[in-house]
Amino acid sequence: MRLAMIGLGRMGGNMSERLMKGGHEVVVFDRTPEAVQKYVAKGATPTSTLAEVTAKLKSPRIAWIMVPSGKPVDDTIAVLAPGMSKGDVIIDGGNSNFHDTMRRGADLKTKGIHFVDSGTSGGIWGLANGYCLMIGASPEAFKLCEPIFKTLAPADGYAHMGPTGAGHYVKMIHNGIEYGMLQAYAEGYEILHASKNFKLDLHKIAAVWNRGSVVRSWLNELAETAFEKDGELSDLRGYVEDSGEGRWTVQEAIDLDVPAPVITLSLLTRLRSRQADSFSAKVIAALRNEFGGHAVKKA
Repeated sequence: MRLAMIGLGRMGGNMSERLMKGGHEVVVFDRTPEAVQKYVAKGATPTSTLAEVTAKLKSPRIAWIMVPSGKPVDDTIAVLAPGMSKGDVIIDGGNSNFHDTMRRGADLKTKGIHFVDSGTSGGIWGLANGYCLMIGASPEAFKLCEPIFKTLAPADGYAHMGPTGAGHYVKMIHNGIEYGMLQAYAEGYEILHASKNFKLDLHKIAAVWNRGSVVRSWLNELAETAFEKDGELSDLRGYVEDSGEGRWTVQEAIDLDVPAPVITLSLLTRLRSRQADSFSAKVIAALRNEFGGHAVKKA
């Protein structure tokens, strides 16, 4: 099939390459000309402006967006939509809020354009291993785009989750679960690292846990790789960003009255990681000193 890939970052670029290796023709656009040229050298068709993308596609046109969530998605759609016809498809493969996706889908439907949301997991390993795709779409749009999904995903690695918005909803919860899993591994390895009784080899522990243990996982395989490079993680600062989907998952849990303490606390721990010094901890130290004369550490 012929389709466009808009946004050639860590995900969009590798996805373009995997699609071309799978026999698809890919028209590429990125704000960085060097990124475009990188994939032109691999066989992609270049465009120099976003408005040029639809002119290089044939109906039914399919344009896959891999740009940051929020305004960048809306801005991209605003440029693409005028060049599209009834029956054409826009796919958002980024981490958009499902509420935004439903809104965009309803708006594009009035123009006869299908809007598909593909929650995409696989990271930088997706080029070689394939991407897990959680897809929200009309049945017609899903069927039209299915050859693309088959190429991007490993065997049985994609599924139609429901109407527009369902794919991003499932991916949101997927990422919320990921937050909790990462936090559990992090806390366990910190306890091991802090042990006063034993000098433990975290790489060795991760390796043995990955052979038959109930806590084995791909995430722990990545921990094994990281500890093999540096058992102390000495070159890293413990500063952790969040994509937004953890926040949205917690908000959805609140809206649905579903208790989600593990995911919520894992999100709050990420926020704490960004503070060089915690003012709330200073307040606690000051109050303990005031009511009990407990010792404090001076800055």
